[in-house]
Amino acid sequence: MTLLKALMAAVAALTVVATTAMTPAPVNPHWSWPLSPKPAVLRTFDPPDKPWLSGHRGVDLGPTPDGGPVTAPSDGVVTFVGVVVDRPVVTIDHGDGLKSSFEPVSSELKAGDTVRKGQVMGTVEPGHCNSAACLHWGVRRGEDYVNPLGLVEDMRPSVLLPLH
Repeated sequence: MTLLKALMAAVAALTVVATTAMTPAPVNPHWSWPLSPKPAVLRTFDPPDKPWLSGHRGVDLGPTPDGGPVTAPSDGVVTFVGVVVDRPVVTIDHGDGLKSSFEPVSSELKAGDTVRKGQVMGTVEPGHCNSAACLHWGVRRGEDYVNPLGLVEDMRPSVLLPLH
């Protein structure tokens, strides 16, 4: 009888693990896509191995028409609006160490302005993607770049579980 109880307890524990593994992680409800409708990802996040190496420290979204609206993906405070190298950039501090940047985006906002999730903060300008207008969205946590898609999509890999 003890072996049967142990087996039943093991099956119950596996059921809990399997159910938990199949439950998707909730997407952060405080974040949304900066373009609407949900855009295609034209280039994925590909951070460099070392901070000084080349890489892609964000994602390119689109295609989007020049002048298309860009919305704040989460509440925050604008920390920068200006030109970096040859592109107009907007940066927002979202708190909890998270800052997002958008380029090429022209905006009437100024450093210190508060933005709310979904608020139009500027418009896409030409100049980032070669053949189609697109938006580059980067997110940093402190000094480390993170994949912005992880804030709006479930990025966990699919896991297949046994039938028995």
